[in-house]
Amino acid sequence: MSATQTFSVARYNLDATLTSGQAFRWRKADSGWVGVIGRHWVRLRSDAFSIIADTATPVEDWSWLRDYLQLELDLTTILNTFPEDEPMRNASEACSGLRLLRQDPWECLASFICSSTKQIVQIQQIIGLLCERFGEPIPALPEFSPAYSFPTPERLARATEAELRACKMGFRAPYLLGTARKLAEGFDLARLAAMPVENAREQLLSFPGVGRKVADCVLLFAYGFQTAFPVDVWIMKALRQLYFPRRRVTMKRMHRFAASHFGPYSGYAQQYLFHYIRTKSRSPNNVR
Repeated sequence: MSATQTFSVARYNLDATLTSGQAFRWRKADSGWVGVIGRHWVRLRSDAFSIIADTATPVEDWSWLRDYLQLELDLTTILNTFPEDEPMRNASEACSGLRLLRQDPWECLASFICSSTKQIVQIQQIIGLLCERFGEPIPALPEFSPAYSFPTPERLARATEAELRACKMGFRAPYLLGTARKLAEGFDLARLAAMPVENAREQLLSFPGVGRKVADCVLLFAYGFQTAFPVDVWIMKALRQLYFPRRRVTMKRMHRFAASHFGPYSGYAQQYLFHYIRTKSRSPNNVR
């Protein structure tokens, strides 16, 4: 038996949120979005005042979806902390209603390890193959494609590098395999949530294939550390074009500027700038 739930929302742009390069398991289908959150297949539809969720199985407690979508968050309070400069105003207006999701730390970490130098559509293909080959089948509505959970670290730890490379991840395969094995041996990602952000980042940087950008993506999108400010090629482009035109700036200088300029929700500001510069460039599938 399926289930449907309607959530009242204000200023929630579901399309922008699900296409803004922070999660990779959503696809447009049937006037909505279809994806998997944990062990739940879900279809999301939205209008100006609500988000409607359909699942393939009964649901008594919808807290998993409320938390993932961050439905209780007061977006106005966050936007009011943004600096009052022209680039940030333009980004806020262009991306009105964009939200940060709250993802599972393992899925987020594995996804961004696979993301290096890849376009978003390619990352989606890699994650899709990983789930199909190593995840567990989960119920979906009959008119939709089969669905799979994200594979556990223990399952991927038993895979071979060749099997992971067959998922089109190339040189990233040994990084993902090494990370999965480290977690399968007992590393607890959950404990990072209680650490200061600097300590949590240091722990993430100990994983194979994890640099500052990947670590900050996980800190922001999985743990909600708002001072994490991922700097990738698009944020570099945004900062250089919008804040440092005709000036040479180092990565270190960008991180210092972000920490001092964008306020207590700098991570949120980063996502607005990221989505703004990509959509402004009319390249929604470029490198994350």
